[in-house]
Amino acid sequence: MSVTTDRIGVLVVNFGEPDEPTLAKVEPFLERIFLQNAGLEPDEAARTRARQLARERAPGLVEEYEAIGGSPLNRQARAQADALRGELSGRGWDVSTYSVFQFAPPFVRDGVAEARENGIDLLVALPAYPICGASTTVAAIADVRGALDDLEWSPRFVGVAGWHHHPAYVDVRVENIRKFLTESSLDLGRPDTLLYFSVHGTPIRYLTQGNRYDRYVDEHCRTIAERLRADRYAVGFQNHTNRRIPWTQPDNEQCIRQARERRLVVVPISFMHEQSETLAELDIELRQLAESLGKEFHRVPVPYDDPHFILALADIMTELVEGPSGDVPELSRCRCVDCDPVWCTNGDRELPPSPFVPAGA
Repeated sequence: MSVTTDRIGVLVVNFGEPDEPTLAKVEPFLERIFLQNAGLEPDEAARTRARQLARERAPGLVEEYEAIGGSPLNRQARAQADALRGELSGRGWDVSTYSVFQFAPPFVRDGVAEARENGIDLLVALPAYPICGASTTVAAIADVRGALDDLEWSPRFVGVAGWHHHPAYVDVRVENIRKFLTESSLDLGRPDTLLYFSVHGTPIRYLTQGNRYDRYVDEHCRTIAERLRADRYAVGFQNHTNRRIPWTQPDNEQCIRQARERRLVVVPISFMHEQSETLAELDIELRQLAESLGKEFHRVPVPYDDPHFILALADIMTELVEGPSGDVPELSRCRCVDCDPVWCTNGDRELPPSPFVPAGA
């Protein structure tokens, strides 16, 4: 496929957060999230339950947003999309990027509609989630396909799912942690220091349905720990247990209480932006818990503005559209997303059983 003759549109899809810490913005945001988890075609009872959960959760989330001065997620996501457009244009692409969100405006459908108006020939779906999850990556690509169907538009289409295994992205994460360790005078070789990965949790039912998020988490954290020569590391999940269903374990509170080390180097490994989950859940809530237990809490920033991250995304886009070159690994058909053509760095790889889900769950 020649990129010189195709008008390419890249939908950079993120979770999104409200742009203002108000109930008027936060309640609809939460309702959309709860409705997604209620099923593909929620009935009225599910909608009523989603509204109830949103009303109950909204005041606390408003307080979190106020405590962090508002979420920077959407702003950072737009900057990433702009930087990616600049890099791809420099590689000779006739390209537009569209920063869209699953749960906040502009929505995925808005971006697809704008791409159609712009005369895009090839539409690329890029969920900005390195580790492929059911409610993030899989749902984001389904939203794109749904928008195409709703708008009765059929451009050439391709999507990319999980890319945590891409070597250029792994390099970004490793070097970001190394830089933080050096600047903070921290040594992972000390017996009182623990490399701690905090990961966005997910309901167990998604994993039993076939999504391999938990195993990707295990692999990704292990790979980074090995690159950093960290003999000791731990993984905990940030679970949002508004619904009484099983979530990935262990959760952060459990892990922090059990850790013997008094110095924690916390890496929010599943996030590509600073947002409420990092600035409030980690920097405020988890820090308070750790310090109440007499532990030091050192949180590694998310490398959202690292130029090497944009280069890694551009490399993935180039391989997706133009094919592999040099030592860049080939992408393979995604196992987690039930639509074609969607590619990832994981589809042709077998992984061991999950260490986070009990056998038979």
